[in-house]
Amino acid sequence: MARFPKNDIISLTSAHPRYDLAESYGPNLRLGDLLAGAPDLASLSLGYGTAEGDQRLRHVIAEMHGVGPDEVVVTVGGAHALFLLAFILCGPGDCGQGGEAITTTPLFPQARSALEAVGTAIRTVPLSFDQGYRPSLDEFGALLSPRTKLVSLASPQNPSGVALDQAMLRRLLGLMTEVCPDAYLLVDETYREAAYGGDPAAPSAVAIGQKVVAISSLSKAHGAPGLRLGWAITHDPALREQLVLGRFNTVISGSPLDEALALALLTRREPILAGRRAQLAAGLERTARWIETQGQFVEWVRPDAGALCCIRLKPDRFDETAVARFRAELANEDIRLADGAWFGDEPHVFRLGFGLLPMPELETALAGLTRALTQAAG
Repeated sequence: MARFPKNDIISLTSAHPRYDLAESYGPNLRLGDLLAGAPDLASLSLGYGTAEGDQRLRHVIAEMHGVGPDEVVVTVGGAHALFLLAFILCGPGDCGQGGEAITTTPLFPQARSALEAVGTAIRTVPLSFDQGYRPSLDEFGALLSPRTKLVSLASPQNPSGVALDQAMLRRLLGLMTEVCPDAYLLVDETYREAAYGGDPAAPSAVAIGQKVVAISSLSKAHGAPGLRLGWAITHDPALREQLVLGRFNTVISGSPLDEALALALLTRREPILAGRRAQLAAGLERTARWIETQGQFVEWVRPDAGALCCIRLKPDRFDETAVARFRAELANEDIRLADGAWFGDEPHVFRLGFGLLPMPELETALAGLTRALTQAAG
């Protein structure tokens, strides 16, 4: 029996602690924030939608990325897009012929799980805290082969929030053209628009080349994970057709209600994002000040975008026993951090989310983290 791999990140969908610093988004939008710009929902038909997604919604997403609406396929969240692409490009048909996928570690568990679930061979480029989670083009080049079907990346990355350099992505695509011209470069851009304050959002990677597939969702930058709305963008008509067929054969269509609310959100995205970016900037700077005051215990990699960052308990202050004590102290403080092991990172690393809690609660949570560090360090 084929099985989906288990990962303890599923605990994020269970009961929430008082101070949840494990989540990588925030704050949540509320339904009332969207109703003023939504159509008359009382008259909304709850029949099946279209397999490719609502046409008006696809037009708005296309305009956001400078592509045509026929290059957009709406999915049930970004995770659905990840699974469909893994199945289509690296599924059983290709696996029997030696097809491979290349990705990184640490990374979002579902990105790897989608590849594992379809049985593809996975080759991994390791990213490290000490190198700021910046990948080496040479390491990708060493793994590429004629068997490569997919290179799956994220920018900004989860759990680090570090963005990939567009020039590096262009060079990587050039290497792929030479070594594995039929392969696709997938870039998960879920955090791309979660910029800080007045910082501009990075451009989408979809413009880099014909073999690039960009995916995103409303879950992170826009604060609407409950809508379960994502999308995939491809310039390849054959791949788009397979994505539409894959959507039909897995979920038939999306929820008309989700798609109507998503349209209302994206037509008002600039003011919504502006307010959220201001809060992310405040959370980032407060976290930076906390890191500075706790420099004897922790270090971090400052993120490029998103409501998340990686912190590391300093190995010279925390052995394995002290790391375990820190986890226990977090529970005593009713605080949750995301364990680096969920993403394939080293045991001393945790993902800290600074965007979900209101500022007074973030202050309280950081004070609790300070107590946990002090108690664990001994």
